[in-house]
Amino acid sequence: MHSVAVFCGSNFGVSPAYAEGAAALGRAMAGRGLRLVYGGTSKGLMGVVADAVLDAGGEVTGVINERLHARGHLHPRLSAHEVAATLSQRKMRMAALADAFIALPGGLGTFEELFEAATLTQLGEHTKACGVLNLRGYFEPLRAMLDHAVAEGFMKAEHRDMVVIESDPQRLLDALAAWQAPSVTKWIGQPGA
Repeated sequence: MHSVAVFCGSNFGVSPAYAEGAAALGRAMAGRGLRLVYGGTSKGLMGVVADAVLDAGGEVTGVINERLHARGHLHPRLSAHEVAATLSQRKMRMAALADAFIALPGGLGTFEELFEAATLTQLGEHTKACGVLNLRGYFEPLRAMLDHAVAEGFMKAEHRDMVVIESDPQRLLDALAAWQAPSVTKWIGQPGA
């Protein structure tokens, strides 16, 4: 694992614990020599994690879309950046540059990015670990939703368990580094599965 894509909010949330956790993750990544790949802006938790990696001497690659770049949202201190035409192309490029994915607290975009990365792993289109930094219990509803999907027969337990949920940045990075892709298909009780 050499680089990690981080998905997170472009806002700060209601508690300083979110920014503190984002900064702790950034420092932990830099301390391990992991390059941050992220959406390229200085807004919200996105800016906090990038600043923390940079301030700790690490490398940060931002992948920003044309619309946000044109609005002047590019972080000014990045090690490298790319401008993608669309949001979809931005996500594809981030996935290509990353060896694993972490979601911090965020909104719709963060959820969508996390689920797309996890789905691509589930389908075998890549074999990259996905995790969430569970600051202030933010992802407990996600944990409950994944458990519910298993209980209702829409997901195998192995696919629920492939999303690593940790509240400590160092433990999360350790778990992602040790992660193994599930070896089961996604289908449950169907012929040819």
